[in-house]
Amino acid sequence: MPADERTVAEVRLEIESKRDDLAHAVETLRSGLDEATDIRARLGERLPVATLAAFGVGFVLAGGIHAIVRLVKSRRAEEEASRFRLFVFDRDR
Repeated sequence: MPADERTVAEVRLEIESKRDDLAHAVETLRSGLDEATDIRARLGERLPVATLAAFGVGFVLAGGIHAIVRLVKSRRAEEEASRFRLFVFDRDR
């Protein structure tokens, strides 16, 4: 049907139909958005695991691994130095 042959009532009826379709689409989108952003429901019983994962990522980003490696290396170097001192200065051997 060409556009100029439609009556005012038909145009209003079509506009009302499109308005209802749009309102339904918006409501569907809102309910989907609520479900997608509900963090408590998504984490559920996995909250302790997520907390530990967040702690681990924060630890790594804060340089924790580097600090532990440095600490272990310094302790090894300290042990080797003390063994060397005992060997050099221990006259009873």
